[in-house]
Amino acid sequence: MTTLTPDLAGRFARITLGHIGQQYPYKLDQVLTGPQDVRPPADLHPIFHGSFDWHSCVHGWWQLLTIRRLFPDLPEAAAIATRADMMLIPERVAGERARLDQPFAAGFERPYGWAWLLALHAEACRHDAPWGAALAPLAQAFAARFRDFLPKLTYPIRTGTHFNTAFALVLARDWAMTRDAALVALIDERAQAWFLRDRGCQAWEPSGDDFLSSALTEALLMRHVLPAPAFATWFAAFLPDLDRGEPATLFHPVTVSDRSDGKIAHLDGLNLSRAWCWRTIAAGHPLQDRLNAVADRHLAASLPHLDDDYMGSHWLATFALLATAGLGPAVPAHAIGASIPAG
Repeated sequence: MTTLTPDLAGRFARITLGHIGQQYPYKLDQVLTGPQDVRPPADLHPIFHGSFDWHSCVHGWWQLLTIRRLFPDLPEAAAIATRADMMLIPERVAGERARLDQPFAAGFERPYGWAWLLALHAEACRHDAPWGAALAPLAQAFAARFRDFLPKLTYPIRTGTHFNTAFALVLARDWAMTRDAALVALIDERAQAWFLRDRGCQAWEPSGDDFLSSALTEALLMRHVLPAPAFATWFAAFLPDLDRGEPATLFHPVTVSDRSDGKIAHLDGLNLSRAWCWRTIAAGHPLQDRLNAVADRHLAASLPHLDDDYMGSHWLATFALLATAGLGPAVPAHAIGASIPAG
């Protein structure tokens, strides 16, 4: 099984340090209300104006801080801290926060960017540094948006892109576990309302620009939400033919035909995020060894290509870190059976 080593972590960090402050090209998520809104990205987003787009910059910062915590002796760790001291400060956070009060901003980065900002805040709080405290107002603003949005989301969004509901709630729930019991309860209630009766998943994936597995992200969320026995029962009904390698599409890495095409390059992310999901779901499962082998095949298909082109290099290292380190939310204590370790 490929796991995170200092050399691999250093590679991920160098890739991301190379683009976290690169201002152009940049894809804005913005509604123009007048000529006064036509401003450079660095004016609109004092922190998250690199990495091609806002959400990639956010999770690029999550990746860098995570690597610094896991490997504090890496040569890149000092550069990460120096840059964080410059960027993750209250004045810049206030500028990011102010953007959320602009007209037509209610849907800004919903829900993918919301969730990654919460993940970044949670990671920043693990460091002996002022970064977590600085980011807190922004995190609280996005948590409030989740609390307002989830009750009116009648149907979950199951696409394999940024709008996927289950993936966002995996990250948001982890942030809320020690900070917002009401949000945890809301996420659990909505997840069960949307997904508890799902049976015989056909896994109609991949689509041409997926970077998330609709099937596996749903299963990952339910593994966090349900107690271990209930999850085992649910998962057996959700993917009842897993022992026969069905649905077959979930067992085979996807083909990436053009890594310079931003949408097609998403498919490298699908391989990496599937590897992460399979490794997490496999822990304690009777097919654990087989599922881990499936995860390794997905990882091997895309890990060599993280920096082939900027369309992938501005974000793929985050998902490579998830897949190789088994990071992201740990399975909570209530969901862990004797044979199912956390993580």
